[in-house]
Amino acid sequence: MNALARPPEAAQAAAVALFNVPGIHCAGCIAKIERSLKAEPGIVDARVNFTTRRVSVAHLPDIDLAGIHAAIERTGFAAEPFAGEAQAPANAESRRLVKALAVAGFAAMNIMLLSVSVWSGADGATRDLFHLLSGIIALPTVAYAGRPFFASAWAALRQRRTNMDVPISIGVLMACGISVYETATSGPHAYFDGAVMLLFFLLAGRFLDSVMRARAQDGVAALMRQTASGAFVRAPDGTLAWRKADELAPNMRISVAAGERLAADGIVEEGASQLDRALITGESRPEPVAPGARVLAGTLNLDAPLVVKVTAAGPDTVIADIARLMEAAGQAKSRYVRLADRAARWYAPAVHTLAALALVTWLVAGAGLHQAILIAIAVLIITCPCALGLAVPVSQVVAAGALMRAGILIKDGSALERLAEVDTALFDKTGTLTLGRPVPVGDLGLAAAEKPAALALAQASRHPLSRALAQALVADGVVPATLTNIREVPGQGVEGMAADASGASRLVRLGRPSWLGLQDLPPLPGSLVIAFRAGTGPVRVVPFDDAPRPDALAALERVKALGLRPVILSGDRAEAVEVLAASLDVEGHAALLPQDKVTAIQRLAAAGHRVVMVGDGLNDGPALKAAHVSLAPSSASDVGQTAADMLFLGDGLMPVPRAVAAARRTMRVVRQNIALAIVYNVVAVPLAFAGLVTPLVAALAMSGSSLIVVANALRLRRAAR
Repeated sequence: MNALARPPEAAQAAAVALFNVPGIHCAGCIAKIERSLKAEPGIVDARVNFTTRRVSVAHLPDIDLAGIHAAIERTGFAAEPFAGEAQAPANAESRRLVKALAVAGFAAMNIMLLSVSVWSGADGATRDLFHLLSGIIALPTVAYAGRPFFASAWAALRQRRTNMDVPISIGVLMACGISVYETATSGPHAYFDGAVMLLFFLLAGRFLDSVMRARAQDGVAALMRQTASGAFVRAPDGTLAWRKADELAPNMRISVAAGERLAADGIVEEGASQLDRALITGESRPEPVAPGARVLAGTLNLDAPLVVKVTAAGPDTVIADIARLMEAAGQAKSRYVRLADRAARWYAPAVHTLAALALVTWLVAGAGLHQAILIAIAVLIITCPCALGLAVPVSQVVAAGALMRAGILIKDGSALERLAEVDTALFDKTGTLTLGRPVPVGDLGLAAAEKPAALALAQASRHPLSRALAQALVADGVVPATLTNIREVPGQGVEGMAADASGASRLVRLGRPSWLGLQDLPPLPGSLVIAFRAGTGPVRVVPFDDAPRPDALAALERVKALGLRPVILSGDRAEAVEVLAASLDVEGHAALLPQDKVTAIQRLAAAGHRVVMVGDGLNDGPALKAAHVSLAPSSASDVGQTAADMLFLGDGLMPVPRAVAAARRTMRVVRQNIALAIVYNVVAVPLAFAGLVTPLVAALAMSGSSLIVVANALRLRRAAR
């Protein structure tokens, strides 16, 4: 288990508060906020989501939101409690950046035109006039377009700390100051062009970052917009009343007309229709539903009206869970992100020291104050670590967006790094390698008196065989019995207490035949079985067939081509596992309990292997957590979805090798970006220190390095193909 992927147990038990912090611009900001908040008493953990500029704070229940808000404000960042999707602030920020970028670009073009004449040999009064005109254009431009950097730098300095915007602001202001001095004294050089060009390229990089983050947020917002705005709620007297989606609650009965989307998760009570579930599963074929079928918010009712009993609404729906998973993808810390954080933490002091050293060195060497200041300005500008700060997050954001479009949702940003390292792929069988939609073979084999209790147990379980049995019993018109003390035993089945004809309670169980006392199964049709037993009565065995996912063979072949060793770890019967393993040409292990799967993963880890676990059921939860990294289909149980690092949509298994290939490509790009950033600084800093770089060239070089990193990361837009 990778401890970096999951918060400590204390954090999991604490309450969680969310805050919007729009002033987050770099790895240094992230490190400062997280480090400061974790040092506050009562705060267990703090994570910054760079994509959404949102801070998640795990805190003890006795800490109020006002105290956390004050703690964030003390770090120098304005914050406000998160109260829903906040696209408007993000859009407002983008508009501000566009305006500033437009002003800086227009001014830069005009100043460059004036500078061409100076570079071409204009001198005397002509040169002074061009410098004056450049200053008249540049100074208001710097005051307006530089506000994002000046405000951030001033907020940091007020809190007696520094960030990346401090040296940028100092460099721009010093360049303007010395240019004003040169203009006033008829000096030969002015650097208004360099100051404005620096702001233009910095704003361009910040705008690109804003656009990429907005696109990631747009994916979440677009997903949530697919749910209905509300539904007609049916009262006990049969009347209908419109309720907004956030006003719906469990146990309400909603009426869904043909052509409408569902506003909540629920169980069909009346009617039969077909649903378009492409939004949730990626499957374009309509799915028939009847009374007893589970339906999800966001799916489209195609054929006939339905009456649905609400089981989850608003933030508790499956589609809301998916949206939260998408948003959480940028919150975890990979090894490379932590490296960038540490570099950013020491960046500002190092740059200020280096610039001061350059100033003193050149003064001692006999250079004039004017030349020494220019060199110090060039050092301040050229050493901006924007490229290093963008190297990891921009790659992860682009890759996460590409995977999302391919139906793969990343819950944990560090999962890409861990997935790139795996060499062994372990697959559960039912619901993972197979569709998890088994159908009974022949007669159910249950006595009429046993069916109500069997249905009640089946409806209480998320296991694919239980769901299939429940659908078959509901289709036969069976009404579930009333059971008490229902509980699910991981890896075994579900049990409860039922009243018999005399009113006495007896134990009823649905699950593994061996758990019910049947050790030797007779020959049965089908590859899967589930057993039912009431009290000390006979064990009833119901056989099922479950077809493999349509691309399972092709997906496993690609897994092998990527150098991974695929293995089946299943709790099913040996006969069923052997048949599937033979058809897919992989190694298979059967009749495994949850702890057996964990033991297998631990043995592989002890032997030096990095394991990816792909599973879906309640019994796969421990294995998904124990693996180096894990994936689960969107049809997985709540435990499986919570434990997995990634979820994939649809009926296909090809997302698994696609995710591995995309993770490897992403980490190659991350390493390339870090190498580019390091090489840039190794080459550029000595040149600036040696006085071979003017402030204008420094601005172009610094901005160019950031744009190169962003352009390299954008190659990941097709990473999931």
